[in-house]
Amino acid sequence: MQTMCKAILFVSVFIPALCRAIDLQPNDAVAPIPDKTFAMLSYYGTENGTLYRNGSAVSTPALRNPLIENNSAILRLSRSYSLFGLPAVSLVQVPYSDLQLGGSLSNLRGASGVADISLATAIWPYANRNTRTYFGMMGFLTLPTGNYANDRVFNVGENRYRLELQLAFQTPIAGNLDGMIAVDTRWFGANSGCAAACASATNATLNQKPLTTLQLGPIYKINQTFTAGASYFYINGGSTSINGLSQNNEIKTQRFLLSLLAYTDIGRFSLQYGRDMDTFNGFAQSRVLALRYMRSF
Repeated sequence: MQTMCKAILFVSVFIPALCRAIDLQPNDAVAPIPDKTFAMLSYYGTENGTLYRNGSAVSTPALRNPLIENNSAILRLSRSYSLFGLPAVSLVQVPYSDLQLGGSLSNLRGASGVADISLATAIWPYANRNTRTYFGMMGFLTLPTGNYANDRVFNVGENRYRLELQLAFQTPIAGNLDGMIAVDTRWFGANSGCAAACASATNATLNQKPLTTLQLGPIYKINQTFTAGASYFYINGGSTSINGLSQNNEIKTQRFLLSLLAYTDIGRFSLQYGRDMDTFNGFAQSRVLALRYMRSF
C-alpha cells in the first residue's frame, strides 16, 4: 500500500503537465476584421503514455505502462471590435471532456463533464494588412468551474484559477510563406482541495510555478482555399509543490504540431496533428488530434 501511495503521488504531481499552452493555428496572429461574431466548434483528443522523471522513463510496476486518453468537445464564441482604435477580440470557451485511464492506471477512476471555462481578450498594437505583418497580445483567464472531486487522482477540472498572457508576431518571409512566433506564460492559483491527487487523506495545497511556452514555425498559403503550417514548441517551468514541499519536477518538453486549414464558403475547417518529441518530466504525449470548424456572422 505504501508503494502504491508513492506511485499515486508521483502521478499526481504531473497532472498539471497535461495542460498545454495556447496552441495557435496558422493565421491566429492575424488581426480579425472588427464587428464580427465567430463561433468555433472543436474536437480535441490527446493520448499520453510513458511517464518520465528527469529524462528517464519510470519503470515501477504501478507506472510502467500508463495510458491517459482525453477527448474534448469545445465551444468557443468570440466577438471582434475596435479598442482605442486597435483591432481586438473577446471570447468565451466552454469545454466538455471525457478522460479515461488504461494500462497500469486502469485501477484509477476516469472523469467526464464540463471542464474549466475560459475567458480571453486579445488586442493588436500593430496590424498592417498590406504588409501582412501583425503583433498581438492576449490575456486568457481560466475559471475553476470544471468537474472536480478531491477523492479522484485525475479530473477534468483543476480546482484553481489560471492566468495566461501571450505575445504573437506574424510576418511574410517570401511569397506566400509567412513566419509566426509566439511566447506565453501561464500562472497558476493554488488548489487547496488536493487530496487523492496529492496522496493525502485530507486536503493538501498544490502550488505550481509559472509555465512558459515558445512556439514558432512557417505558414504557407497553398491557394485561395488551403493553408498549411508547422509549429515547434518548447515548454519550460511549471514545477509543483505540495504543502510547500517541492516535487522537483520542472517541465522541459519539445513537441511539434502540423496544421491544414480549408477556407470555404460555409466556414473554415482545420485539422491539426502533433506529439511530443522530447519529455524530461511528465507523461509523454504520444498524440494530439484537433478538428475544428469556425464560421463568422
